[in-house]
Amino acid sequence: MKNRIIQGVLVGLISASIAIALHYADLLQWLENPLWSVRAKALKQESVNTPKIKIVLIDQNSLNWGRESNGWPWPWPRTVHSAVAGFCTDGGAKSVTFDITFTENSEQGGIDDDLTLGAAIAESSNIVLACFSGHETGMFETWPEFAPPSPYTTEGLDTFTNSPARQTLVTEFADFPVPEIASNTAYFGNVFSASDKDGVLRRAYPSFVFDGKLLPALGLASYLAANPSDQITMSSRTVTVGSHVIPIDSKGRAILNFRGDIHTFPVVSAQGVIQSWMQMRDGEKPILDPAFFKDAYVFYGSSATGLGDLKTTPLARVFPGVGIHATFLDNLLSDDFIKEASLPHVLGMALICALLAGIVGRHCATGLQLSAAYILLVPLSIVPSFASYKLNIWEPASANITACILSLVAVSIVNYALEGKQKKFIKTAFRQYLSPIVIDKLLHSPENLKLGGEVRELSIYFSDVQGFTSISESLSAHDLTMLLNDYLSAMTDIILDEGGTVDKYEGDAIIAFWNAPVSQDDHPIRAVRASLRCQKKLDELRPGFRERINRDMFARIGLNTGEVVVGNMGSSKRFDYTFLGDAGNLAARLEGINKVFGTYLMISEYMKDQLGDEFRFREVSRVRVVGKTIPVTVFEPYFPEDYEKEKDRLVRFEQGLKLFYDGDFSAAITVFDGLRNIDPVATAYIRKCNQLLTDPPEEWDGVWQMTEK
Repeated sequence: MKNRIIQGVLVGLISASIAIALHYADLLQWLENPLWSVRAKALKQESVNTPKIKIVLIDQNSLNWGRESNGWPWPWPRTVHSAVAGFCTDGGAKSVTFDITFTENSEQGGIDDDLTLGAAIAESSNIVLACFSGHETGMFETWPEFAPPSPYTTEGLDTFTNSPARQTLVTEFADFPVPEIASNTAYFGNVFSASDKDGVLRRAYPSFVFDGKLLPALGLASYLAANPSDQITMSSRTVTVGSHVIPIDSKGRAILNFRGDIHTFPVVSAQGVIQSWMQMRDGEKPILDPAFFKDAYVFYGSSATGLGDLKTTPLARVFPGVGIHATFLDNLLSDDFIKEASLPHVLGMALICALLAGIVGRHCATGLQLSAAYILLVPLSIVPSFASYKLNIWEPASANITACILSLVAVSIVNYALEGKQKKFIKTAFRQYLSPIVIDKLLHSPENLKLGGEVRELSIYFSDVQGFTSISESLSAHDLTMLLNDYLSAMTDIILDEGGTVDKYEGDAIIAFWNAPVSQDDHPIRAVRASLRCQKKLDELRPGFRERINRDMFARIGLNTGEVVVGNMGSSKRFDYTFLGDAGNLAARLEGINKVFGTYLMISEYMKDQLGDEFRFREVSRVRVVGKTIPVTVFEPYFPEDYEKEKDRLVRFEQGLKLFYDGDFSAAITVFDGLRNIDPVATAYIRKCNQLLTDPPEEWDGVWQMTEK
């Protein structure tokens, strides 16, 4: 008994040491990050100050309204933004903070437009403007003369800038709003943010130093604009603002305590605010009472996808950037930023978990007992990190769970070595709780096993065999398998030869992509070339396939280029390297609508725009796919030599297509009829034109509405 305790303690000490070393070497982030998200989601809670922070969002509805009702393209005229500033300040807001940079003169009205916004800002003493400071780029290397000097009363700035975090806190460059706007406020806030290595934003810099002057984060600047008399005191591990203390890590960052999604804060659309301002200007009753902003800290930013200010947080894959600044301010007002656990705290908890697992595991005499130890102790090792998070302390759960698992793994080996337990039993016991892959990665390369993705532009390939259901019904299972293997092997060889990544096979369907995991500058070209080669290869194989299935075999391919999230997705025990995103959905839709036009390869305009003169194209149609409102122009690509062979037919088709777009359906039918027997696309247009002549549209925009996926 005594020897077992001693052996368990030794195993625990070694396991805890390894776990702590892995943690401080940043090799456990693959495990810590998802556990962080679990804690953040489970323990999120509004504060008493959350309702005091209000957000005006430029959402997609606001953009649509601005464009359709007022003729405002993006970026909006600066006078529109002055309406928001005026409405909020008239309502009694403590501060109004712009999470919009104005580093270029207005595209809509030039300097006069900028002056209008500047005049609106000058009417209030609590407007905060966004600027950006960085280490590599920026228009200014010194504080610009047109920008009022930093008004903040600061102590300890020298200590702060000479702390270990100096490399990240002192910036060499900055971008400020244009003079016509910047000269009218004393408050500037830095919108710089930096995500962790997995692309998730968990921390924020309270302040930077630029040209020897304090440049606070946007959330902090919004507070200071409403509380200008509060003194700022800097130290290497804290930033004190008045009575509020912000704990920072060794890199000068504060850990954010997220409340929930963006609508945890009171949110109104920019459209509603602007309309209300217009109504008040015209003497009408506004739809939104300005008193809504009474004594509130107001942030003005965007959530529309196209404006590019979307972040990933522990709570959400898509989170408007303005919500980060609002969260910072909420944490400041509530004094509940998350603090890093001290080194003794981390060491102590990991040691307790490891010792408990080592001692208990060493006393397990059977495989059932050891399995029970895994099932009970591994989840138990996470509990302290939840309790700490509730107390606003970040304690690394990954260190605890790793120490526990390493101890259990080690005592299992000790049990086998000292008591003759069979290796097969040990592996079986482990697998009852952990995947063998997870165990192997944990022991050998913990830094390689992590969940997460990155936003990247891919060229995406979807293909499907025409009439495969009827083909499968005519073959035995063995013959069908052999046919599929031959077809998929031939297509896959070409995709891989062009540097593509095969995502998955779904029966006869192939899903593949280019530009991940290895970057490829020419990925659209590779994808189109692979697709054309696949069609040519299928042409070669078709006679042989005809002998086997008594029919010709064709495959339809859809291609699109666009941004998606690509990476390891799934659970921590089992995941696939795949992608998610609307660009992939469009590629799948294009594969399907080949059926409508009788084509076998179709690409989007987004892909065509990146192909240069490598290929030739036939414009097929402007289509609106199912589930989408914005039409997309689709094309059929050709190798140049193949295009020249078909040029006469394709030019004649182009003439008919122009007539179709113009709404002259009868004339279009005349042109297409001459191609009826040699061009399936022309035949499809004859049917469509006859349909439109029978049932004319009220308004014709040249778009072919798809009714099937």
